[in-house]
Amino acid sequence: MNSLSIIGKTFSWIFGTATFLAGIINTFWGNDPFFGIFLIIVSVFYFLPVNILIMLTKKVSRISIGPRLAILAKVLVGIFIFIAVLGVGEIFDKINLMMADLNF
Repeated sequence: MNSLSIIGKTFSWIFGTATFLAGIINTFWGNDPFFGIFLIIVSVFYFLPVNILIMLTKKVSRISIGPRLAILAKVLVGIFIFIAVLGVGEIFDKINLMMADLNF
């Protein structure tokens, strides 16, 4: 296993976890719970077990999108999530609401 795949898998786990947490915050402390649910669903595709399942499905089916296209799709969706959560989603305001609600 080369270091690039280890870095990619680590980044995928970190980004998936961050997206999942942002989805939880948007679901319960945001003004649009469906956006939070969308983030939770999308975050699943960044976790390693789901990636393995997708690769197994690809080997069984005749449809093959290729690893480069899959990585490109993950990066483009990641950029969209990053912009949506930080810009439109105002995640920092929602974190403040969550902290005030939980008395931290």
